[in-house]
Amino acid sequence: MDLGLKGKTALILGAGGGLGGAIARTLAAEGADVAVADINIEAADKTVATIAAAGGAAMAFQWDLADLGVIEPNLPAIDKQFGPVDVLVNISRGPPPTLVSGQNAESWRKYFDSMVLSCIAIGDVVLPKMRERKSGRIVTSTSSGVVAPICPAHVVAWLVQDFGG
Repeated sequence: MDLGLKGKTALILGAGGGLGGAIARTLAAEGADVAVADINIEAADKTVATIAAAGGAAMAFQWDLADLGVIEPNLPAIDKQFGPVDVLVNISRGPPPTLVSGQNAESWRKYFDSMVLSCIAIGDVVLPKMRERKSGRIVTSTSSGVVAPICPAHVVAWLVQDFGG
């Protein structure tokens, strides 16, 4: 299959394994130069090694999506090696299943920053160049915890009982 990605630059966040790793390997197999980002640099390096062994071009970044400060140094490094990002794939994990009440604000902030703000902030940097070239794609796959907080059924039952729902 030819998806027209030869010579394009793809940035895949959360690409150290699972869905992100599979997307990175697939885009590289289609001819894209791939920037592999993950909070776990060893996992990102492993994905890059797999891509390189198959003849693809890739680079790895340790990238904690909750740290918005890493956007500025990382994106220019991708531009320098491969050119501007043509395909951005935002993949982030959500919070672990837990009670909604009683969580500290810093925990909520960390997951909000990684699942929402990072996608917006990175998109704000790559989108203008995509518009200039009249070409580009942004795909986001994140936790459903952004839309509906993760809470076990017994918490829902407690809320319904206590609040008369």
